[in-house]
Amino acid sequence: MPNRERKRDKLRWSKIYTFSCIRPTAQLDTDDAPFSLQGPGFSRVVFCNQPGFHRKKPFKYTTNIISTTKYNVLTFFPKALFEQFRRVANIYFLFTAIFSLTPLSSLDPFSMVAPLAFVIGLSMLKEGLEDWNRFIQDLKVNKRKVNIHKEDGVFGKIAWQKISVGDIVRVEKDQFFPADLLLISSSYDDGICYVETMNLDGETNLKIKRSLETTLLFEDGESFKDFKATIRCEDPNPDLYNFVGNFEYAHEVIPLNTNQILLRDSKLRNTSYIYGVAIFTGHDSKVMQNSTASPSKRSKIEKKMDHVIIILFIILSLISLISSIGFAARIKYSMIKWWYMRLPDSRGYYDPSNVAYSSLLHLVTVLILYGYLIPISLYVSIEAVKVLQAMFINKDMHMYDEETNKPAHARTSNLNEELGQIETILSDKTGTLTCNQMDFLKCSIAGVSYGMRTSEVEAAAAKLMATEISSFTENSPKSHQVARAESCLGNNDTVQQAGIKGFSFKDDRIMEGNWVQECNADTILLFFHILALCHTAIPEPNEETGSFNYEAESPDEGAFLIAAREFGFEFCKRTQSSVFIQEKYSASRQPIQREFKVLNLLEFSSKRKRMSVIVRDEEGLIFLLCKGADSIIFERLSKNGRLYEEDTAKHINEYGEAGLRTLALTYRKLDEEEYYVWNAEFVKAKTTIGSDRENMLERAADLMERELILIGATAVEDKLQKGVPQCIDKLAQAGLKIWVLTGDKIETAINIGFACSLLRQGMKQICISTTNVDLVSRDGNRIAKENILMQMDNASQMIKLEKDPHAAFALIIDGKTLAYALEDDVKKQFLNLAVDCASVICCRVSPKQKALVTRLVKEGTGKTTLAVGDGANDVGMIQEADIGVGISGVEGMQAVMASDFSIAQFRFLERLLVVHGHWCYKRIAQMICYFFYKNIAFGLTLFYFEAYTSFSGQSVYNAWYMVLFNVILTSLPVISLGTFEQDVSSEVCLQFPALYQQGSKNLFFSWYKIFGWMGNGLYSSLVVFFLCVNMFDSQQFCVGGQTADIAVIGTTMFTCIIWAVNIQIALITSHYTWIQHAFVWGSIATWYLFLLGYGMVSPIISQDAYLILMEALGPAPIFWIATGLITVACNLPYLAHVSYQRALNPMDHHVIQEIKYCNKDVEDKLMWTNEMNKAIQKTMIGFSARVDAKIRQLRSKLHRKHSSSMVS
Repeated sequence: MPNRERKRDKLRWSKIYTFSCIRPTAQLDTDDAPFSLQGPGFSRVVFCNQPGFHRKKPFKYTTNIISTTKYNVLTFFPKALFEQFRRVANIYFLFTAIFSLTPLSSLDPFSMVAPLAFVIGLSMLKEGLEDWNRFIQDLKVNKRKVNIHKEDGVFGKIAWQKISVGDIVRVEKDQFFPADLLLISSSYDDGICYVETMNLDGETNLKIKRSLETTLLFEDGESFKDFKATIRCEDPNPDLYNFVGNFEYAHEVIPLNTNQILLRDSKLRNTSYIYGVAIFTGHDSKVMQNSTASPSKRSKIEKKMDHVIIILFIILSLISLISSIGFAARIKYSMIKWWYMRLPDSRGYYDPSNVAYSSLLHLVTVLILYGYLIPISLYVSIEAVKVLQAMFINKDMHMYDEETNKPAHARTSNLNEELGQIETILSDKTGTLTCNQMDFLKCSIAGVSYGMRTSEVEAAAAKLMATEISSFTENSPKSHQVARAESCLGNNDTVQQAGIKGFSFKDDRIMEGNWVQECNADTILLFFHILALCHTAIPEPNEETGSFNYEAESPDEGAFLIAAREFGFEFCKRTQSSVFIQEKYSASRQPIQREFKVLNLLEFSSKRKRMSVIVRDEEGLIFLLCKGADSIIFERLSKNGRLYEEDTAKHINEYGEAGLRTLALTYRKLDEEEYYVWNAEFVKAKTTIGSDRENMLERAADLMERELILIGATAVEDKLQKGVPQCIDKLAQAGLKIWVLTGDKIETAINIGFACSLLRQGMKQICISTTNVDLVSRDGNRIAKENILMQMDNASQMIKLEKDPHAAFALIIDGKTLAYALEDDVKKQFLNLAVDCASVICCRVSPKQKALVTRLVKEGTGKTTLAVGDGANDVGMIQEADIGVGISGVEGMQAVMASDFSIAQFRFLERLLVVHGHWCYKRIAQMICYFFYKNIAFGLTLFYFEAYTSFSGQSVYNAWYMVLFNVILTSLPVISLGTFEQDVSSEVCLQFPALYQQGSKNLFFSWYKIFGWMGNGLYSSLVVFFLCVNMFDSQQFCVGGQTADIAVIGTTMFTCIIWAVNIQIALITSHYTWIQHAFVWGSIATWYLFLLGYGMVSPIISQDAYLILMEALGPAPIFWIATGLITVACNLPYLAHVSYQRALNPMDHHVIQEIKYCNKDVEDKLMWTNEMNKAIQKTMIGFSARVDAKIRQLRSKLHRKHSSSMVS
């Protein structure tokens, strides 16, 4: 056999591990026999290393190409057209465009068809470009490279998309698995590998996978030259945690389970390489089976806009019916006398003998004529504005992450305004709130707490209390509490500058070898030994630093080893049977390497909540070293091992309140005889075959992990992403409720809840679980459901009876319980309880459960939801939520590709919502209301004139005026309003997050606002028409004595409307730039320039508008007087309304605008600070809520201290 590609790692973990990797050598019993794979759901057959079989049916399976796009080449036009005609207005305009081609229309067909084609085409182009971006991101994933077996033992790189079922794949360390693979072998002799599944289930702890004994010898490329095998297994399904199949090789049939399966988008860790066979590819893989098709989302404003369009269509139909009835009456009773009409006409349009038919034809005519009531350019203007808003989001440097070189990205612009109406955020934890880095922060050894750094909450509370404390000691020097607060803040700064990743500890008492001078030096030495020995990590030399990097199963273990190294106990080597530690501070004061024989390892699990290692030191003494959750460890202490229990428990509680993860550290010294007796039982349990093996192992471990002696506890900080607590605090002040949905265990989730201030001191935790329910019994499900309902009823009753105004409740539920809570007959009670709680944390949830919870909140509350996550396990909830936000972190891109918006860090969510969401909502809402206003003001004048002219169907305006009204003369100002308008600056938005509630309460697109603007349009149309007609009626309008004709009346009315609607938008605008000025005043100037130029064109084209400005209107004073008078009259009601509102009933932003306008934020800082403090909402979660709770606690202590001093 040729030389191997890489030297295999000689550690055989199966000799050390107890529960995960053991390979019994005895004959398999019936429980481990091959699976019977008959019937539906088990039809898949995989021919390993035989690609020819999978190129033709029936074994030709899905390719490894993945796609998250909404469209493809064939479906783009039909699906995109369907999307466009989901909009009610577009259906109406389609019919009017068709009818405009008939003789019934009084308008030029071009004026109806061209705008519709332009609007539909532009919207489809935008949809196509956004989907093209999704395609490009899919392409990047599909083009990733991996090594596969080509032929004759030769491996070569190919793109992921070319992998086929049955291919042999070689994956290197820190690479993602390109498909669902069956593990054949690994760089370890016994075929195990470490897998990080954070992208799938949110777990940061590494999972151990192991190959079959049969395939261990396939350790290099050459060994696969003649490899042939068959896999028969289950069909593609979304179950991430189970797998059923058989492996047929060398006349053996071996059962497979999930321990041999490597899922796509999980990552290989702590293992140099693995070989695997592709079982499920592309959309057959389990992670893609958990995803759903890209949904078509529409914002609530857009949906409501459809209802407004329907109302406008009803109004249009009503006035059209009135016109048709009036027309019929005129034909029947009046037109018969008008001999010059030469009735009836040949078309039947004016036929007194068939009034019904004539009125029906007239109805079609006026339906087309009054179409300007419904603004066709509204949609294209909104599309243009949303694209520009998305560009501003993408270019916002405040949401650009320098470390990853990634900006924010609006992957769809359809939902910009929805960002300003969010009420519930559902967030992943791992990689979203945290950055998967643990920092060793504090420790308790022999009842003494070490570590000078204080938590952010304690430091902030101490600082805020400084002024209040000083009020009791006005004439005294700086108080002790103030000095302590300043020292706390100083200590934090010092620690943060230390720069050791994973180690933020600072305490000179035990650093730099000073621990040897402590009175409990022997205990401290044992504490450091436990940190350095009780783990399963592997050291890797770092040539740059001369130290070691540690490949650990969990970030906690890595932090402990870094801490041990910094304390002077560096883990430097591991062999099959020993662990070596380099001790920097020995009794001889010289560095020395010590060897500890590893006899047994009882690994950590979520059920055991502890880990132990049995070692023999160089003196031959045997020790059990154990670390675990204090709730488990304390009940296992011996009578003489509880010396430090009270102090340690107190320190653990303090660390927990500061949001730190704690573990208790213990040991037990073993006699030789005692150990050998126990080890015999343990080996017997390890080698037992059958269903009772796990219980026997647990009993054996339980016997050993008793009579422990407590040494102390550790406190590590699950490093939150930068700015997460502050971001959550701002979002809470903005009125948003935050749910955390995580695959992590409940203890980890609670710790993170404290760290990011979703949980705090005094908050009552409601834990709903099925822990004490027997689920195996025949009625287990029914009993479990009844038990859960009872727990929910009790919790709801407790909340209702609570009298304390500062009381807050947190609901915590695990995935197993959630499965019952999401059933139809329970989910209503679960949702009601969750809504009553200040925060909700769901643990151990699957990707599907995340999506179901999101759907329950969205549909059950009717409120706008936002889901944020970074991994493939978050795709379901991101797609289910009204808005999905993907974190473009260091992991896979599935969450980003499925999202509507992507950001690099969770903290950017604050600016995305509080600033851009607030702006976009108000801009779009005001823009739509203004559109309805101007089109009603313009469209109703057509109705008035038509009634004024005996319902003749005649338009008062030139056809070109009507085309230009929406396309040019009023389009740019409204686009500038939707793009650049700011009621307050971004800084003020962040200082006053409560302004965000204007969107969640929908204050600017309520029916009150909509009908108010419609009423304003109705008033303006009446003023424009009747003032114009009355001012020009029956009198000369120029020096020559001419009276006004239809061209003069129409042009004057149109001029007044242009002035009125543009002045109106100028009054709406709060934030002016040169662009707004150019668009508003430029639009008015453009009208006059058009009128001048159009009037100079040949009369064949300009018709009755020939030289109308130069010869007719320009010289006539009444034209200019009417324009000014009517413009003022149209805008007076709005001015009166705004003046009244600002003076007597101002909104929040009105007050802030006036303070900023008067420069009071600079001249009167106290006033500005008071306004900010008044605007801060009292919240039950967030950093401010924790600080408030801490302040109440300190104030109570201060009051008691002051009272006692007064008494004495």
